[in-house]
Amino acid sequence: MTFASFIAIYFIVWWTCLFVVLPFGVKNQSDSGDVHPGSEPGAPVFARIRQRFLATTIVSAIVMGLLWWGLSNPYLQAYWY
Repeated sequence: MTFASFIAIYFIVWWTCLFVVLPFGVKNQSDSGDVHPGSEPGAPVFARIRQRFLATTIVSAIVMGLLWWGLSNPYLQAYWY
């Protein structure tokens, strides 16, 4: 796997993991009972986007490590080809 393809695949895995991580631990305004006028009641009270980006980076690094291991494992290569 070349460096450019590794970065491209990591980018796709990172975005996929972001959509998996985003809904965890979200408390929206309607659940908390503090709906601000003019805002969506389903909007989160605290977005905590930095923590979500960090969690996404960690999860996607683990997924990429497993993917890289699977692609470079000789036993699995013999099975797939």
